[in-house]
Amino acid sequence: MNALIINCSPVRDGATAEIAGIIAGKLSTRAAVRSVCIDDYRFDFCRGCRSCHQTAVCVMRDDVETLMGEFERADIVVCVSPSYWADVPGQFKAFIDRCTPWCNTHEPHAALSPGKKGYAVALRTGPGMKECERIIGTIEHFYGHLEISCRGRLGLCGVEYREQVEARREEIEAFCRTMTEGETSNET
Repeated sequence: MNALIINCSPVRDGATAEIAGIIAGKLSTRAAVRSVCIDDYRFDFCRGCRSCHQTAVCVMRDDVETLMGEFERADIVVCVSPSYWADVPGQFKAFIDRCTPWCNTHEPHAALSPGKKGYAVALRTGPGMKECERIIGTIEHFYGHLEISCRGRLGLCGVEYREQVEARREEIEAFCRTMTEGETSNET
């Protein structure tokens, strides 16, 4: 089994990276894990030209295809995202926009191999779960258009700094167990 863990934040050493690291460590006992940061890749914004609607290929050549190759190799994809104004960071949203060639709402479209499982993790500094649900919704919507089966979600409120993650380790590790034991959800 191959797992792809994506730090959807451009911050490589913050709370999001710490959570992604815990997930990668826990999954590495049962899967070959590849951890990446959205900032590891360089790509431009979607131009909205819709050429991909006819060709299933983007006219731009950059790292989007490289990252989508990581998606293709993965059986499990875990996106870990902080809140940037109540949604995913702009860098990750720009990547989502560029995945239009793989979007199942038009033909032809590129496609990932079937059977992939997706998990969404959101964190925010405030106390309310509504913002985490919005972030998770964005990730799950993205998965849906790539035909990745959404299997689990975790929202973590009150987490701003890396040092605050340790207090949530048990909760994060319990969520990781659902990825290989077939359980479907864990929200807090």
